[in-house]
Amino acid sequence: MKLTAIAIKNAKPREKPYKIADGMGLYLLIKPKGKYWRYDYRYLKKRKTLAFGKFPDVSLQEARESHYQARKLLTGGVDPSHERKVVKSMKLYQAGNTFAAIAFEWLDTKKPSWVDSHFTSVKGRLENHALDHIGNRPITEITAPELLMMIKRIEAQGFYETAHRVRSVCSQVFRYAIITGRAKLDPAASLIGSLVPVEVTSFAAITDPIKLRELLRVIDGYSGDFITRSALRLAPLVFLRPKELRSAEWKEFNFDKSEWLIPAKKMKMKADHIVPLSKQAIEILEEVKKLTGNERYVFPSVRSKSRPMSENTVNAALRRMDYTKEEVTGHGFRATASTLLNEQGYNFDWIEVQLAHAERNKVRAAYNRAKYLPQRKKMMQEYSDYLYQLRDGADVIKLYSH
Repeated sequence: MKLTAIAIKNAKPREKPYKIADGMGLYLLIKPKGKYWRYDYRYLKKRKTLAFGKFPDVSLQEARESHYQARKLLTGGVDPSHERKVVKSMKLYQAGNTFAAIAFEWLDTKKPSWVDSHFTSVKGRLENHALDHIGNRPITEITAPELLMMIKRIEAQGFYETAHRVRSVCSQVFRYAIITGRAKLDPAASLIGSLVPVEVTSFAAITDPIKLRELLRVIDGYSGDFITRSALRLAPLVFLRPKELRSAEWKEFNFDKSEWLIPAKKMKMKADHIVPLSKQAIEILEEVKKLTGNERYVFPSVRSKSRPMSENTVNAALRRMDYTKEEVTGHGFRATASTLLNEQGYNFDWIEVQLAHAERNKVRAAYNRAKYLPQRKKMMQEYSDYLYQLRDGADVIKLYSH
């Protein structure tokens, strides 16, 4: 006789568990602490039991539907208990292979080789623009149209460069999934050409020798803070990013060797970096040392000696000298050096190593920091000589032979 809702409701617990049948192996097991749906069946001559949940969380109708599906599997020669384990395993697999799970795993692999600011920036792009939309999706199920819709939402807000960066980051996550065997395709790659183009702009820099001569003269005559003036004078001679320059510490300098060793933690590529110091750079540093030599930082903040100068100090000084951000920036001195040295035929690899552009193998970095060092020392001295001759009134000249 089939079970009814009333019969289930009226079934009271006893001292020992007992069953009330619904038919075809489905029954309700009454225990002192609850009522549980069970299905007894035989598979390959072995008796097995499948649990369907607890009443009333699982209703009579829902229990019968689960029972029907289990019997259907049996009829097809499939063990419903085994099938349930397979489905559960697949769900667990998919949970561990969502876009979010793989994205965070990928980020963990990158963190040791990235500076904190870059890591935070990339992580932020994922969290702010991607994870809400595709984070919980199994990575193998995400399609190009789905990604395009997500990216178009970013473009709709006018953030065209962000849209390109998010696409690029997503593509890197998909490629990581591919090489770790959890995906076969990178749908983000197919979006290239489908996004609103972004005009690529570089840091403003002066590369014309005549205009550069005028800039060097203006810097040399800067009447503002001495520390700021010194940083401005040193910037063209060392090819560094503003953050690397302003955070210089006296302990990093070896004046006997005329070298500045910047530790990996300060560099964008997380590798130690040697800056050969020209005679002119040494002169500037020796002047500064008279004032800040007992401090930690070469260029300390005006507000606190325990901190380096502000990231805006150099650019602010350039603005006070009537140079706009479209004309020159502190970062632009790198582009100036790169352009002029490449135009003069210096070895591309020497320039790139000195600019710390190339991402180097982390294990080999400790041994590679001196790569091309003799050539770079010669190049840095010749470039400093060139700038000073230019500043002091020489005609447009060529760099020394190399």
